[in-house]
Amino acid sequence: MLENSNTLAAQIAAFPIENKVQLEEFRMAFISKKGAVSLLFDEMKNIAPENKKAFGAEVNLLKNLAQAKFDEFKEVIENQEDAADFDATDFTLPTTPNQLGSRHPLTLTRERIIEIFTRIGFNLSEGPEIEDDFHNFTALNFPENHPAREMQDTFFLERNPDIALRTHTSSVQVRVMENEKPPIRTLSPGRVYRNEAISARAHCMFHQVEGLYINENVSFADLKQTLYYFVKEMFGKDVNLRFRPSFFPFTEPSAEIDISCLICGGKGCNVCKHSGWVEIGGAGMVDPNVLENCGIDSKKYTGFAFGMGVERITMLKHQIKDLRLFTENDVRFLRQFKGSL
Repeated sequence: MLENSNTLAAQIAAFPIENKVQLEEFRMAFISKKGAVSLLFDEMKNIAPENKKAFGAEVNLLKNLAQAKFDEFKEVIENQEDAADFDATDFTLPTTPNQLGSRHPLTLTRERIIEIFTRIGFNLSEGPEIEDDFHNFTALNFPENHPAREMQDTFFLERNPDIALRTHTSSVQVRVMENEKPPIRTLSPGRVYRNEAISARAHCMFHQVEGLYINENVSFADLKQTLYYFVKEMFGKDVNLRFRPSFFPFTEPSAEIDISCLICGGKGCNVCKHSGWVEIGGAGMVDPNVLENCGIDSKKYTGFAFGMGVERITMLKHQIKDLRLFTENDVRFLRQFKGSL
């Protein structure tokens, strides 16, 4: 056995290794499961019990010798390849430009709206996008037979008709009123869903920002001044604002908020339906029933609420004529907003 061991050790030492091919040949010849060293381990069963310890020691020495040579030459070859790659690099070539992405225009508009309202004391509140009937409708004074409860407007869950994708972030305001005591001044941005046909002016998924202020002696004048401040900050001092009487189940009196169309300058286009005015949201004084549903004394406190679509404001702010561009993820469109960071 000693003679065979010396012969194998000499073969291991003499085996030439200059490249990856020879390195792999060395591994197959000595280290692999079918290599010479492994075959010696298989002979262990034929060795007399009193000689197994000495035999095993000799085989382990051969194994360690082969593995050490393999590891040494593997590192040498890898270092040579790294050096060759480095030498082949042409450092005079121009670098590949690191193109930064751009933030989505809806994100930019949302953050701008939040910035404007937080300056005057509004804090942020968020809630679930999957809502129950009470928070999405009942607490907001929607009658049982209101059209918004029907399938043509709302995405209800098939297995539970009392659960739906929220149709407005007013449901977040209900949760705030349930858990906080007046004075309350909160802003609720978020994604909402309505079962509508997708067009240049409408989508089944869009974003809202809704505001709520509840305190003693809050009036409609407070609401108007708040929205005048927002419009002037968001669109500039030259933009005109008007309130049109309207109806919402959760506010009384109610109004729709219009501004002069920034896309056509009031001349008429497809966005403003050729009227020169664009609706950006709705507003009104919180209905006393809503306050009572949320555990707030309507004889002591009053409040106002407003809501607006982020997409509509973005369209006006950036002169965009088609709402569908926001969800098509066309890089050519999104890159235009790099300068808005």
